[in-house]
Amino acid sequence: MFTSAAGALAQGIALDGAGPINRSMGGAATAAPIDSIGAILWNPASIGGLPGSEIAFGLELLLPTEELSSSISAGALGPGMPPVNLAGSTRGQPGVCPIPSMAWVHQPECSRWSYGIGVFGIAGVCLNYPADPNNPILLPQSNQPGAPGGLGHVASEVQYFQIVPTVAYELTDRLSVGFGPTVTLGRLMVDPLCLAAPDDGDGSLAATYPTGCATRYAWGGGFQVGLYFAANENWQYGLSFKSPQWFEPFRYNTCNEAGLPRTEKAHFDYPMIISLGFAYTGFERWLIACDVRYFDYRNTDGYGDPAGFGPAGEIVGLGWRSVVAVSLGAQYQATRRLALRFGYAYNDNPIRPEAAFFNVASPLIVQHIASTGLSYSLTEQLSLSLAYLHGFENGVTGPMYAPGVGPLPGTSVTNKISADALAAGVTMRY
Repeated sequence: MFTSAAGALAQGIALDGAGPINRSMGGAATAAPIDSIGAILWNPASIGGLPGSEIAFGLELLLPTEELSSSISAGALGPGMPPVNLAGSTRGQPGVCPIPSMAWVHQPECSRWSYGIGVFGIAGVCLNYPADPNNPILLPQSNQPGAPGGLGHVASEVQYFQIVPTVAYELTDRLSVGFGPTVTLGRLMVDPLCLAAPDDGDGSLAATYPTGCATRYAWGGGFQVGLYFAANENWQYGLSFKSPQWFEPFRYNTCNEAGLPRTEKAHFDYPMIISLGFAYTGFERWLIACDVRYFDYRNTDGYGDPAGFGPAGEIVGLGWRSVVAVSLGAQYQATRRLALRFGYAYNDNPIRPEAAFFNVASPLIVQHIASTGLSYSLTEQLSLSLAYLHGFENGVTGPMYAPGVGPLPGTSVTNKISADALAAGVTMRY
């Protein structure tokens, strides 16, 4: 259940928000604490700025739309190889990805302290391409020397699920600080497992990659700190720092071509994130919020390592660059019970064209996300929230590569992805 395979609506691998309220605001929450899920996710200091104590639950259903194309010009691999131009395109079959979220914030009476805990999916990707004899990159892996071959079917499911106990303290009536350790569970399933070296266990003289499905959740950890400043009745500011999530190795039980056991490892961490935000409430019934975030993929193990093959033919890194993201959100209190929300998020593309081939299983390239939503208060203590999001299609194209050779002139691979999502949730105040 606790899957966060949602890279189609994310900033790189990281989601732009969590829960229907924060998602409908485009993820803007660093200085706009209007719900416990978004506050704990983006700024622990802001939980003291919530209207009161609350418990919130949310569930998002994400439907990505994926397409992978590739081409090889006649003679690109040598004289008469291939004899004619080859090109094809394949639609992915990822299905619906569920993303849960939950948070609790308690504000004791007559106290400067606030306490909370958040439990939510924070990042991931879900991808599923069948083998396709008409698409060069998805040709079945070849087990015969000299025979044409590709990657075969390509599937990946990356999940990051985070638990965040949080505490905040009001230094003054306007300034709060917050802190929380972050405990993260991650699962990285990739098939074929190109992060491991191919093997020729059956002696055919043609090596193939093993499967990467038999894996488990790995543990990671870090921390987050934040500041929240209410300058006056109209302006609020926020700043937060989320450390990298340092992970133990991801481990795989797989086998070679002869069926004998292999044990493999992959090293991937989760990036450092810095958020700066402001919120304005000077217009009657309106709240306007803006966040600017920096995701340090470039210095994150696995994601930021240079894209390329190792000496044994394994992929050693994805070659991601660090990105800046902007989240904009607006809330309009239409009636005493009904609040309407609108959001937009933009981020740089972490994947350069020259790294497109190495990110076939992780095409996290959506750059524009629009969202809308609402909350309706059934009582003073109970409200329901809905959100809809659309990630606009984006694509990246680059050459194919071969181990020991480098980029192959006359070849190309193109990934395209878009997504839609619905989110719903309930908030109980006390």
